Amino acid sequence: MAIVIEPYRQEHEPAVQEFNRRLQQSSGDPDLVFSQRSVPRWLPPANNNPVWNEFFVAVEGSSVRGAYGLKQEMVLVRRKGMHKVACYHHPLSEGIIDRKYASVGALLARDALARQPFLYALGMGGSDRPIAKMLKVLGFSLTPIPFYFRVVHPYRFLLEMQALRQTRWRALAMSMAAVTGTGWLAIKSAQEASKLRGRTLDFVAEEIPEFSEWADEIWNKANGIVSMAAVRDAKTLRLLYRADVTSIKRLRVSRKGSAIGWAIIGQRRKDPKFGRMRVGSVVDCWAAPENAAAVVQAAAQALEKDGVDLIVSNQSHQVWCRAFESGGFLKGPSTFVFAASKKLTELLQPLEETRLSLHITRADGDGLPANF
Repeated sequence: MAIVIEPYRQEHEPAVQEFNRRLQQSSGDPDLVFSQRSVPRWLPPANNNPVWNEFFVAVEGSSVRGAYGLKQEMVLVRRKGMHKVACYHHPLSEGIIDRKYASVGALLARDALARQPFLYALGMGGSDRPIAKMLKVLGFSLTPIPFYFRVVHPYRFLLEMQALRQTRWRALAMSMAAVTGTGWLAIKSAQEASKLRGRTLDFVAEEIPEFSEWADEIWNKANGIVSMAAVRDAKTLRLLYRADVTSIKRLRVSRKGSAIGWAIIGQRRKDPKFGRMRVGSVVDCWAAPENAAAVVQAAAQALEKDGVDLIVSNQSHQVWCRAFESGGFLKGPSTFVFAASKKLTELLQPLEETRLSLHITRADGDGLPANF
């Protein structure tokens, strides 16, 4: 029987639940699951909303064999104005567990491209993962988004950073470095060496319940420096970071009574690679170039006050990369990849130049893990 891809409707929900059960039972992965609800709980379609989610399912008879999401949004492209694009996210295929359906993954991606040629995907765990390789075959360009980290508590980091303790000799070396204090000295020295020196950053940071019109002024002031950025005006920010979401903090950064930037911060969910550490994340941020360093420092201070052991962030724009480096962050290997379709890559040409001023953060794409 032919597989048909169509919008996810309420009548499909029982079949999606059964699809999830098959994936989880065969793979043993509890995260291998698609939304049990046909109406997205984050960014549901609504009249006049500038950003929204919609879901699609691959149906074979009464069974669902695959599914994916599209986050429709507006982006600003330098010298080319506003464009509607979509993020291709949470694609799942029965081919993961049954080779009979190995072609479903490509069917999903091609269907998404037919619906929105200006398509991108984000994250994916690295360019060597199956989905990234498949998108590359389909003509997508792949760009890693730089990863930055700052160790707040070196002792805990050395003992708990399981991603670095994979071999016996390395685990032993890290434990020795923690106990003797040499690890603390090395980490602190490396972070201090990258800090901006000889400049006092004058700012006041406050947590706010939601964004209002002051954010429009900051968006308009800073958007001229980006080659591409998803719209971050006040209306869009209120949708992305709803007032009832308590898992994040919204920071307004001001100087002399006027807002100069903002940041979204939060603690990441538990992940075996981080052991028992509390990991904070600078999820999103926006400011004019001269104020980026102040926003980074404000976000880091707020997370340290919350008691995190490690702070992480992904940033693509060279201004923000420098701001994180000057704030004592170190650059690490990145598995966070921006994949742009042929049409979107053409819009961003010359890509070798424009990639340095793309504004992409961890909040782009499908956003926070709790959203799905």
